[in-house]
Amino acid sequence: MFVTVLLLLVTLCVQGGNGEERAEAQRPGHVSVVIVGGTGDLAKKYLWQGFFELYENQVSSGNTFSFYGGGLSPADAGKPVLFEILKAVACSKDASQERCALLKEQLLRLAQYRQLKTLEDYQDLAKHIEQELQQEGITEAGRLFYLSVPAFAYADIADKINNSCRPNSGAWLRVVLEKPFGHDFRSAQLLASQLGSSLKDEEMYRIDHYLGKQVVANILPFRVENNKFLDPIWNKHHIERVEIVMKETLDVKGRIPFYDQYGVIRDVLQNHLTEVMTLLTMRLPMNRSSSEEVLQNKLQIFSSLLPIGKNQAVVGQYQAYKTSVQQEMNKTKDHVSLTPTFAAVLAHIDEARYEGVPILLISGKMLDERVGYARILFKNDVFCLQNHNSVHCKPKQIVFYFGHGSLKYPAILVSKNLFRPVLMGGEWKEVTEHTDVNILGLPISDYYVQTPTEQREAYSELISHIFAGRKNSFISAENLLASWGLWTPLLSSLASSFPRIYPGGADNGDMLDVRVKGKDIVYSSDVVIISPDQMGGTSANGFQVMQGKFRSGDMVSAWAEELVERLAADIQEAAEAAVHEGGVFHLALSGGSTPIALFHRLVLHHFSFPWRNTHVWMVDERCVPLTELESNFHSMHEHLLQHVRIPYYNIHPMPVQLNQRLCVEEDAGALLYEKEVSKLVNGSSFHFVLLGVGHDSHTASLFPGSKVAELGESLVAITESPVKPHQRMSLTFSAINRARTVALLVMGKGKHELITQLSRVKDNPDKWPVTGVKPADGRLVWYIDYDALLG
Repeated sequence: MFVTVLLLLVTLCVQGGNGEERAEAQRPGHVSVVIVGGTGDLAKKYLWQGFFELYENQVSSGNTFSFYGGGLSPADAGKPVLFEILKAVACSKDASQERCALLKEQLLRLAQYRQLKTLEDYQDLAKHIEQELQQEGITEAGRLFYLSVPAFAYADIADKINNSCRPNSGAWLRVVLEKPFGHDFRSAQLLASQLGSSLKDEEMYRIDHYLGKQVVANILPFRVENNKFLDPIWNKHHIERVEIVMKETLDVKGRIPFYDQYGVIRDVLQNHLTEVMTLLTMRLPMNRSSSEEVLQNKLQIFSSLLPIGKNQAVVGQYQAYKTSVQQEMNKTKDHVSLTPTFAAVLAHIDEARYEGVPILLISGKMLDERVGYARILFKNDVFCLQNHNSVHCKPKQIVFYFGHGSLKYPAILVSKNLFRPVLMGGEWKEVTEHTDVNILGLPISDYYVQTPTEQREAYSELISHIFAGRKNSFISAENLLASWGLWTPLLSSLASSFPRIYPGGADNGDMLDVRVKGKDIVYSSDVVIISPDQMGGTSANGFQVMQGKFRSGDMVSAWAEELVERLAADIQEAAEAAVHEGGVFHLALSGGSTPIALFHRLVLHHFSFPWRNTHVWMVDERCVPLTELESNFHSMHEHLLQHVRIPYYNIHPMPVQLNQRLCVEEDAGALLYEKEVSKLVNGSSFHFVLLGVGHDSHTASLFPGSKVAELGESLVAITESPVKPHQRMSLTFSAINRARTVALLVMGKGKHELITQLSRVKDNPDKWPVTGVKPADGRLVWYIDYDALLG
């Protein structure tokens, strides 16, 4: 569907020529620069510095400038803030002290603050620009509006610019838009439509500052310049994997209201990392200065990417995030946010060149270091028998190192057992003197290293491109919608997924390491059982619902109430799916006190549960009359069955009392129940089996030392309990392990020692009966509350 939309968009795209052609045709004259949101954080940190550098470079080129900082505040409040920002800008290293002072003085003289709130404010601004042009008798080159404001304001401001601030014919209009460009495909499509009613496509510059980073901007040039080396090896036969990583050490305190709506996938992967991926994998353009050809080649990659679903992603959330959400968004202590602060996503391109090559996109907050890089790791078919330090034995890789981390500076690194790269023009230099540092498994001396001759800030680079009318480093509408078309299905599938909780920084250990399994990605380690003292004294109340692995099964953990809520929801989801598929749901429930809270949850909150299509079976039963308090069926009836509308003939108690006697072998009660299961349950495979675990690790009524192997293929058996009443009737492992889903519910501090033991022991059903629960074709899920998990 998205490919069709994109082809239509490409067909209908306004033809504006390529950016280089427009840059050459650009006439000198007066340029009015308007930063809407000119006293905000982004403007203070980057934009005014970038525009000052533009002014410094262009002041002798025949262009004149005026600068306007726009804001919602009245002039008396906004003007002093703006001028404090302007005083802090810095000159280039080459500028003399006298020239620098003069340039800064000129900037202060050419800049002014204006309130930009209403249409009349924009009309007044336009009149002021016209008057200035007439008074000075100068030709207008163009008007540049930089919208450093929230995205919801874009359409309204664009409309005001269109209706009041367009320059006269012959002069250009350029409007710069900051991400986020929408929240998903539909919202991005709506925003594109709204903006398109006010602005032409060639007038819009959607900025992604990552494309202004010098290393990112040189991925394509590097590939082109070194194509004679790269073309033979840039394919599935030689590339082992591609990694695109952006790690951050900071949290998101202070901007939770924004971040909680977006999360790491929307904030980083959908834009920054996706753009890097397309630059690494797109077909090389014949003319890389042609924005149209570059766009078409990027779109080709989007159309070739396999869909990214839930199995192609893992998500996490740093532990302190929940508290920050509660504080900054005024939420109650039981509020749970599912917004991920960490994500690792696996992509594959369905093209012959890249078939089967895993592409990993990874980003997160509160990690061990601040660093960004893209690594192409090549296969190495050389095995060194003795000299393992030989350069030929070491990893073969190319690293596009965006900056920070242990290297400190941006660079392109090629391991010496690949090839010596061509030096890219006068703006790059080769580094030959190295500090003692390792980069992704190799000492830096094992790389050929190139770095920019002069490091420039990304926003400054992009501002110079906007002024020149070069659009290669910006996001087109087609490109944007293609990206959202890729990411929106994943975001929808993850909407109710619980991220793995991680402590942050070095304490994360291997919790966030991932493993590629075919076309899927998983966390490589089972969930770690963390005690409060390991968390630096943090209260365990800081945890929320988390997912992981326990004894090779899936694990869900939370405080008891949240855990029961999740389990009830999962049972209803399984019931609805089974009824939709075959018209019936077979549910086997265990006895004891543990599931009582679950029964209450189902009764009080799940009014749409398909009870009329549900058959309820017993996992096990004590050999006592069903009317006695000790009976598992009695407890189930009291707390669940009598309160829901389930047909009486869909309820299947175990026949422990036949011929007025209890569990006598000649009465064959176990065989009778087995025949009933075989008759009504397709393949004797229950849709959902709920089990508990005793302190001695028994499950159902299968106890340590009961020699479960002797039960053979029978589905139901009479067993012996070490406590009274000794006799029980129970489903066997043969019956349990045929189920589609088996849930093990473990709750309470008293089970912490058991859980700790189970996390260490090997499978031995005779000693640890619960280790015999291994569904043959189904799924095993452990539901463990924090009391049991953490103690």
